[in-house]
Amino acid sequence: MRDEFNASSWLVDRHIDNGRGESIAIRCGGQAVSYAQLGDSVERVATGLRALGVRREERVGMVMLDSVEFVATFLGAMRIGAVPVLTNPLLPARDLGLILADSRAQVLAVSEERRAVIKDILAAAPEISSVITTGGDAGTVSWETLTKTDDNGRPHPTWPESPGFWLCTSGTTGLPKLAMHRHGDIPASCETYAASVLSITEADRCFSVGPMFHAYGLGNSLTFPLAVGATAILEPTRPPTPDLVAAVVQAEKPTLFFCIPTFYAALTNADIPDDTFQSVRLAVSAAEPLPAETFLKFRDRFATTILDGIGSTEMLHIFVSNTSDQLEPGSSGVAVPGYEIRIIDDAGADVPDGEPGQLIVKGESAAMGYWCKSEISRSTFRGHWVYTGDLYVRSAEGFHTYLGRTDDMLRVGGEWVSPAEVEGVLIEHPDVLEAAVVGERDDAGVIRPIAHVIPVSGPGPAPQELTKWCKDRLAGFKRPKRYEIVPDLPKTSTGKIQRYKLRNQA
Repeated sequence: MRDEFNASSWLVDRHIDNGRGESIAIRCGGQAVSYAQLGDSVERVATGLRALGVRREERVGMVMLDSVEFVATFLGAMRIGAVPVLTNPLLPARDLGLILADSRAQVLAVSEERRAVIKDILAAAPEISSVITTGGDAGTVSWETLTKTDDNGRPHPTWPESPGFWLCTSGTTGLPKLAMHRHGDIPASCETYAASVLSITEADRCFSVGPMFHAYGLGNSLTFPLAVGATAILEPTRPPTPDLVAAVVQAEKPTLFFCIPTFYAALTNADIPDDTFQSVRLAVSAAEPLPAETFLKFRDRFATTILDGIGSTEMLHIFVSNTSDQLEPGSSGVAVPGYEIRIIDDAGADVPDGEPGQLIVKGESAAMGYWCKSEISRSTFRGHWVYTGDLYVRSAEGFHTYLGRTDDMLRVGGEWVSPAEVEGVLIEHPDVLEAAVVGERDDAGVIRPIAHVIPVSGPGPAPQELTKWCKDRLAGFKRPKRYEIVPDLPKTSTGKIQRYKLRNQA
């Protein structure tokens, strides 16, 4: 006999059964939703999905902004054993249609704010037979209709290995893939990173700039707070601004704040009060490496420590992190308890400290593979180990430092150059906000580093000024041969730089 486990029940019903139904689960737009109210909404969505004919293990597509309805749809689908498929709601309709067609979803839930994309999604994904909107007009199932009864919202008897939910990879190297996660992956990430690094409790209030459709935001705003009976603070506005985020932080007073490096830089340079983050006991960064300079500027201005780490869609959340006790600015930190980490060479052998290699990870939160991507699955998921494609080096003290993706590293004059190292030096310049370094072939066919730089303000530093800056700090073969001052960089919705687009431009 299998041990029954339904992640929806574990995240919500457990707190109600333990007499904490009146505790606040979600705050959104100034409104408070208790665990009892959330449980009622989840049961009603589960009933509504069953009424639409959704069966266990069938997919439910989600094109939704962060909201109470997002949480209820995600948990309602899992409650009946169905599989919610999370997508970036701001993607073009054609891209959303391709993803949803690939997933074979037959039911789609859409936030009212994104109603305009429905027609084009359906053109690309004709198997979708029912569309739910959080508002509701002719041709869709309204939220009111979906949730009008609650007579059949009982959880399906799933178990930890049951199909749970699918997440889109961030698309830093092209079209996203669908990573398949189990019900049991949720407690696996909550009982490792959330418990051992964040020491999260029911007294915490979690606010994430990263959205819930992404693995990072899903943990920050949904699974981590609900796992312990804490409060999630949601803000649906996309894209957010530093002023908006500062206003939410000051109004809602989160104790745990989650963000990405580029937005931390934007906050540091924004005209917001220096006491904005006084309620925050820990800030967290992921998605891209956090430059030491950004860490120091944010800490010095706001008196708040950022814990940088690395996670992935495949592993569900962060598996290497700095901690309050083990902190090295500029590094991703140390292995999170519950995960095993190795750095290996091309032959699969462990490399010594100080030598670069590919980071691989083993842990219970790993996805089962990618949907209908067998070759990529075989190269990424090898036995118990997940091959991240990230190049790292470990110090003698055990701290891991990111060097770039395996296809980002540059071979210049027979020497390896880490774009992350060069970018870190450029970001230290007082007039540089962000930087991205890629390789470009010169007239002789030799790869040379070039830098795309976003200035803090105005026209930015002159190229000769940056040349002198790097000359004083980098070996000759590492220095960019050309600088482009740009207003922005191509990024995924979660803030990761899409260097392949810059390489294509070069």
